[in-house]
Amino acid sequence: MPSTEDRNTVLITGVSGRIGRRVAEVLAPSYRVIGLDKHAPDEHIADALLKCDLTDEGDVRRTLEAVRQQTERLASVIHLAAYYDFSGQPSPLYDQLTVEGTRRMLRGLSELAFDVEQFVFSSSLLVMKPSDGDPIDEASELRAEWDYPQSKIDAEDVIENEHGEIPAVILRIAGCYDDAGHSIPLSQQAHRIYEKKLEGYLFPGNPEQGQTFVHIDDVATCFARVVAARNRLDPWEVFLVGEPDIVSYAELQDRIGEILHGEEWPTIRVPAAFAKAGAWLKSKLPAADEPFIKPWMIDLADANYPITIARARDRLGWEPRYRLRDHLVVILDGLEDDPAAWYEDNGLDVPDEAVAERAEPNQR
Repeated sequence: MPSTEDRNTVLITGVSGRIGRRVAEVLAPSYRVIGLDKHAPDEHIADALLKCDLTDEGDVRRTLEAVRQQTERLASVIHLAAYYDFSGQPSPLYDQLTVEGTRRMLRGLSELAFDVEQFVFSSSLLVMKPSDGDPIDEASELRAEWDYPQSKIDAEDVIENEHGEIPAVILRIAGCYDDAGHSIPLSQQAHRIYEKKLEGYLFPGNPEQGQTFVHIDDVATCFARVVAARNRLDPWEVFLVGEPDIVSYAELQDRIGEILHGEEWPTIRVPAAFAKAGAWLKSKLPAADEPFIKPWMIDLADANYPITIARARDRLGWEPRYRLRDHLVVILDGLEDDPAAWYEDNGLDVPDEAVAERAEPNQR
């Protein structure tokens, strides 16, 4: 392995996040990694770590000046820092962090005369218009259905207008999961089925359509391939990053039910209007916890995202090794082994039954 002095430097924003940590780990053997984040991580994950609030222009400037004292040449800037909230509620942070934070980074790199070989932005597959059947590719139409993907589209526009001489790469990443889950749609669906909640049997849309997911290790590998290919990519590149074969909503629901309960799981299709009324009513009832399913989610329940990764395969030599349909059993092993710990790790309220089962783990 080359010495620290000989290695090219990669700057990663949002390095303390789940994807940021994994990308830093994958790049560390070949590159010197400088990580930026608003909060200091609780462990060593990069060669250098700097606190940086991307919503504060002065802080961005001071942080980049500190980076430039270490090096003026950056093999790649991997920009992961962004705001995300699955509640669907509007937030000024979508603009202040995701959009304007991107602008501050690009302008700071330019004004301080960094030699940047590449700027890589972590966008989302959700910026794409859902498909009526044909696979989605990089040239397909964009359409944001809520604030989060709209902020990604706006940030992409900022990069296209302001990247200047810095080559830019946009990665539109599918729903990311890992061995423990850590995917809000997957963990929510799993807990509804595990607890045999009514919502775990119902589906308000076309259950034969589906979402595209991607394992975090495949995401990290894709970032590494992008950095390695920086000298042969075009000045503006866009890639879709996900598993090329989708798991339909019906198959996902059935497979989770089969793994958790050892029997065929029925999926009952209900009219969207009925489901929206039920979600609205439930949100008005006194409850210990906030219901996850909101009426606005019903309209997006059967959004269809089949993709082709031909461009990533051809230009980067990248193809995911994992497939969600095969990996669900690994994800759900943790739920069956220790439900309370799995709930906590996935940000779910732990039911009393799961606490009781912690004392007497499932025997399988």
